Amino acid sequence: MTTPNPYIQIQKLPHGEGLDLPFYATSHAAGADLRAAIETDVVLQPNRYCLIPTGFSMALPEYFEAQIRPRSGLALKYGITVLNSPGTIDADYRGEIGVILINHSDTSFTIQRGDRIAQMIIAPFVQANFQCVDSLNETARGSGGFGSSGKK
Repeated sequence: MTTPNPYIQIQKLPHGEGLDLPFYATSHAAGADLRAAIETDVVLQPNRYCLIPTGFSMALPEYFEAQIRPRSGLALKYGITVLNSPGTIDADYRGEIGVILINHSDTSFTIQRGDRIAQMIIAPFVQANFQCVDSLNETARGSGGFGSSGKK
């Protein structure tokens, strides 16, 4: 199934000048890489987090969201991930896109201007209509929660 590619308007901010716009590293990449729009290096200490600016704002079409996710290489090699993963950017948000990074390792990690720090997924969504009812229909699983469907 092919989904039409939405057009995303991007406004570069002054501190984002000279940096690439979000981009897909390969022709089949789901996530567009985001870069750090910082003026000086940021040293992220072990077990600490910080907000890293990307240097752009954007306008998403109605009923689309952007999800900010970790880059797998940063997570595997350095223990760096997105704290609120996935971070959600709503279609009506017009501020700068920021990435909350956390260092889960036991060594400090330096972020430099232009480093690829996260990836952004653009996805459609639906808004549900919530309805209060007196009871719910029965299922085989019922109210069984965490781990109730088996070990495998």
